[in-house]
Amino acid sequence: MSFNFLPPDKVNVPELQLQDKVMVSAKNSALIIVDMQNDFVKEGGNLVVPSAHQTIEPIGRLLKKCRDAKMPVVFTQDTMYEGDPEFDVWPEHCIFQSVGWAIIDELKPLKNELVCQKNRYDGFYGTNLEHYLSRVWKVDNVIIVGTVANICVLHTAGSAGLRWFNIVMPANGISALNEFDQAMTLRQVSWLYSGKITRDCSDIEIV
Repeated sequence: MSFNFLPPDKVNVPELQLQDKVMVSAKNSALIIVDMQNDFVKEGGNLVVPSAHQTIEPIGRLLKKCRDAKMPVVFTQDTMYEGDPEFDVWPEHCIFQSVGWAIIDELKPLKNELVCQKNRYDGFYGTNLEHYLSRVWKVDNVIIVGTVANICVLHTAGSAGLRWFNIVMPANGISALNEFDQAMTLRQVSWLYSGKITRDCSDIEIV
């Protein structure tokens, strides 16, 4: 079988099935906020995603809703050290204890919220995320937001899907370096991992 690879403007993007409303129970769900750190989100950061700042407000609203419902909240935090092999691919970023490494003030974790420091794209790889989701909190559903959509967000969602968590992802709660990467992420999550996609963070109801 051979494939004819077409320019991006000639590719037909499959239509996404968007949910008007998704209801999740606070008793068996968790919110995962991926890598909303200064280096990715704030002007002057070492690896800024231009649209990431637009997600701060909707993620903030969703975070408040989850906190009010006493739902577990997790932050992944890209954590690098000098000489990391990843810097052969990307500019240096999120160096441990640097300003760029910190999670943005607008979404600052509370003392009782889990922060998973990670050194690869996947929030599950080499962290205690699965332990808390599965064994401590008995979670079935994960709401995933953050950046970068087709990198750390998608790899974390993929690992969640492979562990049979039900995934919910609001389109305006993730950000990518371009529209194709954004659409591809939503397509993969909805199609490959049977995730539920909403347009807006406000379309997710916590019961």
